[in-house]
Amino acid sequence: MRCPLCNSRPAKRHCPALGQTICAVCCATKRLVEIRCPSDCGYLATSRQHPAAVTRRQHEQDVLLLTPALAELTDRQSRFFFLFQSIVARQPSDPLRPLVDSDVADAASSLARSLESASRGVIYEQRPQSLPAQDLAAAFRKAYEEVTSQLQGARTPLERDAAKAFDALAEAARRVGPLAGDSRAGFIELARRILKPSGEQPANDAPGDRGPGSLIIP
Repeated sequence: MRCPLCNSRPAKRHCPALGQTICAVCCATKRLVEIRCPSDCGYLATSRQHPAAVTRRQHEQDVLLLTPALAELTDRQSRFFFLFQSIVARQPSDPLRPLVDSDVADAASSLARSLESASRGVIYEQRPQSLPAQDLAAAFRKAYEEVTSQLQGARTPLERDAAKAFDALAEAARRVGPLAGDSRAGFIELARRILKPSGEQPANDAPGDRGPGSLIIP
């Protein structure tokens, strides 16, 4: 019997939250991210005491998948990247119009072009095509404005840095999914794993998890 979540690995663990048997990998990587585990789940209790090797391997793989997108970013551009990635992880998804990686790439590319134009003194706003991408772009824009409204001085360097971060995010959204084996939402799932649900200590102190106020030092 195959796992109903990944449809590839053997299902060996009974999941009390789903009422189904799933594979060990999905149990470890989707626990408290996609699956609302009850507090009395034995696998959840064990994982908190002894993190599974598969979880560590998944984290290492996630870092490796993100590294190319971050390789040429400055520190401030990287902080923008993680801020925007955290927004992807938190973005609600309509079951009828689910957010997918192509929406993330579309929204990020649109904001990158708009900010590049603004840095040259040209007012131009490129709109994404799909409704989920438009909603995500609005969330990106709101977070960007909240951060930059707290800072004094010229906006042009910030616009350029944010545009670079959006370009990197779009590139990661296009590239990560196929490499991770999920071309539809592989990047979104990675973003959710890195962010971790509220109430849990993030695996890494990612810049995007510190809140807008401490994101950028001009």
